[in-house]
Amino acid sequence: MPADAAVLKKRMHVRVGSKAAVIGSSQPGLATLQVRRRGRWRTIARDRTTATGRYVLRDRVRRPMSVFARVSVNGVTQRIGRLNGYRRAYASWYGPGLYGNHLGCGGRLTPRRLGVAHRTLPCGTKVEMYYRGKTLTVPVIDRGPFVEGRDWDLTRAAARRLGVRATVRVGFLPPAGVPLKRR
Repeated sequence: MPADAAVLKKRMHVRVGSKAAVIGSSQPGLATLQVRRRGRWRTIARDRTTATGRYVLRDRVRRPMSVFARVSVNGVTQRIGRLNGYRRAYASWYGPGLYGNHLGCGGRLTPRRLGVAHRTLPCGTKVEMYYRGKTLTVPVIDRGPFVEGRDWDLTRAAARRLGVRATVRVGFLPPAGVPLKRR
């Protein structure tokens, strides 16, 4: 990007149905927000800079995704990280009192074991969880939760890394190509 161009603010971790946004400033011209899908860069938002040089790029995330994103201003591009569209679900955590017990996918539960319990996803499937600005990729290691209204059970170690202390709404990226069964 030119020396006077800058990305001032970005909102790249959003739930499905919400808008991702990038705000920046540059010399007068055209600004575009692009994502990389299937090996190609595709423009999802564009804006002309104002007289003061400000631009605002927004696009509604319509399905779960995790893709690379970049901003192009006057033909000069800058990568800005990943755009993540998360689904929302209820999650709780488990651990103390169950340490040493066998897990549904093999092995034993320990205080340091990172993972999640899910009813239908295959064992070992990697799932990215998001909560209050923190992300964590963990494997499915157990079956559950068996409490109505909850979709995920985090191990105590995973809950600590995300900052989860109770039953909360988290964002998650379903694994690519693995269908989630609805309850």
